[in-house]
Amino acid sequence: MSTTQISASDVKALRERTGAGMMDCKRALQESGGDMDAAADWLREKGIAGAAKLGAREATEGTVQSYIHANGKVGVLVEVDCNTDFVARNDDFVAFARDLALHIAASPQTRYVSEDEIPEADRQAELRIYEAQAADKPENVRPKIAEGKLRKWMEETVLLRQPHVNGDKYEDKTIEALRAELSAKTGENVVVRRFTRFAVGE
Repeated sequence: MSTTQISASDVKALRERTGAGMMDCKRALQESGGDMDAAADWLREKGIAGAAKLGAREATEGTVQSYIHANGKVGVLVEVDCNTDFVARNDDFVAFARDLALHIAASPQTRYVSEDEIPEADRQAELRIYEAQAADKPENVRPKIAEGKLRKWMEETVLLRQPHVNGDKYEDKTIEALRAELSAKTGENVVVRRFTRFAVGE
């Protein structure tokens, strides 16, 4: 480990930039010889490696963001949570929530945040429909066809499984991949808690 002397102001600046803890910021700066960009990368790599552990931390802070379509006929409210008020006010965190609201506005078929939210009765009902649709296929391939159609239905209705509608900006990454990246970057448990989509006449 480098013995580079790290100033408190550098640690504070890195914390503000990344949302990581003070001790992590100090260690990152020491590891990178005081280079701010390298330290931010070190934290990100460390965060990605430990992203699974973040899920155990309770997300009690966060933000509610909205999107109203230009025609005034579609609107979305979305709640995204994290661990600290510090990250809740972070520009990247707020931007993620806003872009999420925009995505939901453009995705009228979205009904659930995650697969866990799908009632088992709904899942089974969909599966029965797909099994019936595959009835004219050879018996040995029917279950695979039905399961494939069920997966496709979940991709259309489950928010976290969907690629963001702004594919160019987000390189066709799914909402879950973007959430995980933000979680790694901030060092906090980022949770898409709930959303409501309003459409005139629906």
